[in-house]
Amino acid sequence: MAKDAPIQFKGTSLKIIQTQLRSTDLATLHAALGELTGNSPDFFENELAVLDFSHAETLTDSPDWPAICDLLRGSGLHAIATRGLPEELASLALAAGLPAVSADALGRSTARPKTAEAPPAAPAPEPASIIAPPAAPEPAPRTITLDKPLRSGQRFYAKGSDLIVTAMISAGAEVIADGNIHVYAPLRGRALAGASGDKAARIFTTCLEAELVSVAGIYRTFEAGVPAELARQPATVCLIEDGGESRLIVAALALR
Repeated sequence: MAKDAPIQFKGTSLKIIQTQLRSTDLATLHAALGELTGNSPDFFENELAVLDFSHAETLTDSPDWPAICDLLRGSGLHAIATRGLPEELASLALAAGLPAVSADALGRSTARPKTAEAPPAAPAPEPASIIAPPAAPEPAPRTITLDKPLRSGQRFYAKGSDLIVTAMISAGAEVIADGNIHVYAPLRGRALAGASGDKAARIFTTCLEAELVSVAGIYRTFEAGVPAELARQPATVCLIEDGGESRLIVAALALR
């Protein structure tokens, strides 16, 4: 094909979100999406999505596909295709501009097609002894960064890692991490560190206004508000051993 041809085709590697939907009912999807994203218009940052209905529980006879696409687009998610729909609903989706794709299109196998097998090689002589290779070092703990505000009703879980938050955690929101939690913004919701049982985990925040803090399942609530000496101040939360029992400590954090 000529370099100056009006149309050219090139392979790309696009980031596409597989969005699993269990219903095509617009009201149900609207409520679920509002709980997840807080109706934030830029929650997904204009990402592409394949709508996966392979585990759907409620499929209406005539889904309003344009309305479903508009609903997702309101949170920055752009639907481009579907999968897992019955043939009749897939045809309706196609008419609305949403072609059906197979599971292979979402995760292509890198295995090469089989070729004629070569004759088996002669077995190698067994070694006199087998020396086990040195154990691979354990991978360093991962760190996940959350740089978007977490609104009331939203939850963020950093599985198997530390969590750094650089935006506000609203009242009614919740952050969870298997490791440490660092919040460089007002912490007004709930923070649960060491969720998998790590008693050495800690919580750090530059502005403590929390509803609840927890380390390894031991928690403290602030139903009457954070104590005056800690309110809206830098603070740290950790566990200490006291007479064979773990006790949660919330203390001021000196940054100067």
